Amino acid sequence: MWSIVGAIIAIIIAWWVVNIAFSIAWFLVKAIIAVVVAAAIFGLIKASLKSKDKKR
Repeated sequence: MWSIVGAIIAIIIAWWVVNIAFSIAWFLVKAIIAVVVAAAIFGLIKASLKSKDKKR
């Protein structure tokens, strides 16, 4: 009886831990993608401002 209850509790705890781990991993992936995109946009803005200054 107790082994069945223990197995069910272990599955519930494992499910919870895996869910948190994947949430953290997905947040980190989104943060890395956002930094890369922001750096690319920053580079484009900087390059466009540089070319406007050269034309003056």
